[in-house]
Amino acid sequence: MRLPSSSVQLLRRGRGASRCGRRRILRGVTLTTETVRTPRLTLLPLAVAHAEEMAGVLGDPALHTFIGGTPPTLPELRARYERQTAGSPEAGVSWCNWVVRLDDESRLVGTVQATVRAPDPATDPAGDPVARHGAGTAEVAWVVGTPWQGRGIATEAVRGMIGLLTAHGVRTFVAHIHPGHAASAAVATAVGLTPTDVWHEGEVRWRLDTTSSRNPL
Repeated sequence: MRLPSSSVQLLRRGRGASRCGRRRILRGVTLTTETVRTPRLTLLPLAVAHAEEMAGVLGDPALHTFIGGTPPTLPELRARYERQTAGSPEAGVSWCNWVVRLDDESRLVGTVQATVRAPDPATDPAGDPVARHGAGTAEVAWVVGTPWQGRGIATEAVRGMIGLLTAHGVRTFVAHIHPGHAASAAVATAVGLTPTDVWHEGEVRWRLDTTSSRNPL
């Protein structure tokens, strides 16, 4: 899957979406950096100190089959996380990153991220549910290390992230997934996203509008 284009990408281009600022205002919606707990996982706001453990999680070249690039070295990952935690310089955009901890094993196993954009009154029609509710759109992505795949971890982590963002007023979620990436498509389906007719850079845009359909979370 393609990581959010509004951030500088985590794996393909060497940089990524930062965590949310402690209090970022999204046209009336306050986003906070919060730890998210699910039945098996804890989503921790990204910190530079996570780089050492995450270098091993992201070290399998197979993770790059659909996004390109190569596994980051530890110095590269530390530098990347320093940039990420600085946050987005663009007004109206919040970069949000979490590392995913599998509680039973007390170790990090992946990441989830979202680039959240405030609605633009110049482009969002007055009747659009996102604009009407004063909420924004989040482009989401996820990575789980190879040894922990196939256990529902990505689905559980993405549900937790979407649940938090929904609670803070985000109503639309999108993801970009390579048509050959069946595992990511399965995660997207499980959390309620559906494929659209929109393609970007060889990937399909998936979308969830929580204002117009039942929220499966």
